[in-house]
Amino acid sequence: MLTDQFGRTIRYLRLSVTDRCNLRCTYCLPKRFKGFQEPSHWLNFDQIVRVVNVFAKLGVQHLRITGGEPLLRRNLPELIKRLALLPNLTDLSLTTNATQLLKLAEPLYLAGVNRLNVSIDSLRQECIQAITGSDSLQSVINGLMQAKAVGFSPIKLNMVMMAGVNEHDVEPMAAFCIEQGFVLRLIEAMPIGKTGRSAAFMSIYPLLERLKKRYQLQPLSEELGGGPARYWGASDGRLTIGVITPMSQHFCATCNRVRLSVDGVLYPCLGQNSALSLKPILDASNSDEKLEIAICEAIRNKPERHEFIEQPKKIIRFMSALGG
Repeated sequence: MLTDQFGRTIRYLRLSVTDRCNLRCTYCLPKRFKGFQEPSHWLNFDQIVRVVNVFAKLGVQHLRITGGEPLLRRNLPELIKRLALLPNLTDLSLTTNATQLLKLAEPLYLAGVNRLNVSIDSLRQECIQAITGSDSLQSVINGLMQAKAVGFSPIKLNMVMMAGVNEHDVEPMAAFCIEQGFVLRLIEAMPIGKTGRSAAFMSIYPLLERLKKRYQLQPLSEELGGGPARYWGASDGRLTIGVITPMSQHFCATCNRVRLSVDGVLYPCLGQNSALSLKPILDASNSDEKLEIAICEAIRNKPERHEFIEQPKKIIRFMSALGG
């Protein structure tokens, strides 16, 4: 088992398969950013399968594929097929902006993805244009409908909330989720990189109070995916709301996850700079035992908590570099 010095057991790996994205969300990437990793520096599929297999042997059960935009990674369904065959993994999920889902939803579903999280911050085209720099709303909706049609369930919609930007879009999004049977998740913006620090932060709780009153929401006790979200549900079962509050009420004491970047760097904490490159250890001359020892040592040194409040300028990398 992977346990850190604070007694937290790591069961969840977020794996970035590319740092590239076809959108430029204001809280994530600058409009003209081009400083991406060269594909020659990325982990190849054999390396990815090897390192995930070691994590699974050490007790990781939940694997989430992230980016950038993960669907931009060429032949991704082929990688998913290989990962889905690994023993001990009980949950293989993916986060996407859904712009490529119309063509890839079925291949991903057949390859073995269990669940989808889709980033969509509004149902207003003008708001999506302002946030993403793209008129992508219809392609996202088309992707969502295709994912639903091929059988993905649950599908969770992630809204990063920003004061004065999309705070009044929550009720229409909730109504959309009721209509389509989706789960709505409200997420606080984090000061990751210059773009993250420029996002108009707002606490989720006033929004949650509004939704509690409107839909008679009650807290849910069951775990929905193994991540940090806490969930509320309507008494009639027609709506489920999740909240992720890294700023107003952080969940570091129960953090059960680590992140692996596309170039093989293991980050034990999203909000700290401590990291370990696993790529040199993935050389064929090194045994899996050596890889296990390195991973265990990195987990033991996992920081106790982020310092987003105390040191908001500490993290200079952009969110796309790590997959969130």
